Amino acid sequence: MHWILGLALTAAVFVILKQWGALSAEKKKTAVWKMALVIGGAVLLFLVLTGRVHVLTAAVAALVPLLRKLPALLKFTPMVNRMYRQQRQSGNDGAGAGGARSGDAGQRTGAEPMSVREACDVLGVSPDCSEDEVIMAHRRLMQKIHPDRGGNDYLAAQVNEAKATLLASRKGAA
Repeated sequence: MHWILGLALTAAVFVILKQWGALSAEKKKTAVWKMALVIGGAVLLFLVLTGRVHVLTAAVAALVPLLRKLPALLKFTPMVNRMYRQQRQSGNDGAGAGGARSGDAGQRTGAEPMSVREACDVLGVSPDCSEDEVIMAHRRLMQKIHPDRGGNDYLAAQVNEAKATLLASRKGAA
């Protein structure tokens, strides 16, 4: 059994070294990171399976590579915080009869309609942007927060309302 594993490991090293020689310097740098993550994941899996590391510790360690994505996710923090505060101020925390349901996801929690400034903040566009910029910003955000992709009904409704508000203001100005 050990000799089969040895042959497989030797073949894998041979294939990796052959492909390594054909890579450019930039691709080698990316490949080193990928190899480090794969090797680290394999070691972590081995330690969990042998009982040397608790599963929760391994889960936390597995999340470490995702920290590279954290700066990209943090740019949405102001929008999420603002929407969460609006929802809490209106007393609409999702519990009981006054809670948000998917049937009324298109309605705002407040009684007043969304202002153009709020709509610009939600979509991340300037107040003097064109209709095409509004549509592209809406598409970009909906690809990230659509409920069918694991997003939130409330955030999707806010983005849809922001698009409708801005497009209506553009038509009213024309």
